[in-house]
Amino acid sequence: MRIVFAGTPEFSVPALDSLVAAGFTTVAVYTQPDRPAGRGRKLKYSAVKQRASELGLVVEQPETFKDAAVIERLEGFSPDLMVVVAYGLILPRAVLDTPRLGCLNIHASLLPRWRGAAPIQRAILAGDRQTGITIMQMDAGLDTGPTLMTRPLAIHEHETAGDLHDRLAELGAQTVLTAISEWTAGRIRPQPQAGEGVTYAAKIRKSEAMINWSDAATEINRQVRAFNPWPVAETRWQGRQLRIWQAAPTTSNGGDAEPGTVIEAGAGRIVVATGKGALLLKQLQMPGGRVIGAAELLNSHSLAGDRLG
Repeated sequence: MRIVFAGTPEFSVPALDSLVAAGFTTVAVYTQPDRPAGRGRKLKYSAVKQRASELGLVVEQPETFKDAAVIERLEGFSPDLMVVVAYGLILPRAVLDTPRLGCLNIHASLLPRWRGAAPIQRAILAGDRQTGITIMQMDAGLDTGPTLMTRPLAIHEHETAGDLHDRLAELGAQTVLTAISEWTAGRIRPQPQAGEGVTYAAKIRKSEAMINWSDAATEINRQVRAFNPWPVAETRWQGRQLRIWQAAPTTSNGGDAEPGTVIEAGAGRIVVATGKGALLLKQLQMPGGRVIGAAELLNSHSLAGDRLG
């Protein structure tokens, strides 16, 4: 089977590796154009381009599929199937119709829950206890196509978006191989998505990382987990940014303390009053500094009675 692969971030790499290892003929890899990154604004390869180059695969990086020449280039690869994982470009009908078997998408949720760009973070923010992988036939809608296979995955209590990302990437890489095998053998058929339970996972905005201490401790903790490793939950302390990498709700009693008040700052513990309950801050980062534990921060700074936010 001749496969065209389309993906961009690190999440896509395990799926590319699994297809190549399984012996599929990967005739081309499509990924986003190189983007400037870092202080020097040097052009940076996507994770998929880096891996595809290491594997010696043909790499295509169109800015858009509105150019007829780009479609002709894709048609020239004579693909049987296109596998798409977090590619980042909308595929028009001309692309979807090019492969003989159409396009399959590996999506990091149990559709129709969390259609869209940020299903991992949104699931954690919502307090979901389960997510998973869906292998879906792509259509012109936003993650609306019929599904071939789903695989559920429990969300661990203290799991960050980074941790869940890695587990889902591996599960997706395994599941797509099974789905292709079962589908092409005629043992499974595409099933329309349920009309109920549809939710949308909007792209994460950096402004969402700012903590509102009037929220409940459990909600803030989910915010910390969902935004690790990006954009990282943050607050203000003495006019400076203070990023919170790891936290946990605690039974400490905030009493009548205003939300955001540091009610404990000693014995290696930093505890902050919230709108409901209190939050234990475990790993923090000052501007320009490294991520450190609460005990190390307290060795050089006094936070007792201070107000965050």
